[in-house]
Amino acid sequence: MNRLKAKVTEIQNIDNLNIVKFNFNSTQLTMMSLDLNKNIKVGKDVYLTLNPNHIALAKEFSGMLSFANKIDAIIHSCENGKLLSSIKLLVGDTILEAIITMESSRRMELKNGDNITIMIKASELSIAEFIDD
Repeated sequence: MNRLKAKVTEIQNIDNLNIVKFNFNSTQLTMMSLDLNKNIKVGKDVYLTLNPNHIALAKEFSGMLSFANKIDAIIHSCENGKLLSSIKLLVGDTILEAIITMESSRRMELKNGDNITIMIKASELSIAEFIDD
């Protein structure tokens, strides 16, 4: 499971639906959540979690998508297995892991040092824990 240290920058809510925005390495991330914990406040530092299977990767991407979160990264390592590939991605001083099919990794010709765009749906981020002040 990936862990990202981020700061809450904005909270929007209607009834039980919440849209929470974060600053992660100078990139805005957006999370969609039901029944948000009452301790979530603007300015609070948190750790977000993200399943490696919920990360989409794009190489030489241009255009618009409905993904709320797009993060520029560099491939730190690429390990191809028989069916799946583990792609380690460097974002600032944070390493994230994406699990994609080996076929996609080969088709995209992914290799160490490649610039890549990480794409994450707002519903795939969650708050793992609060960082004490």
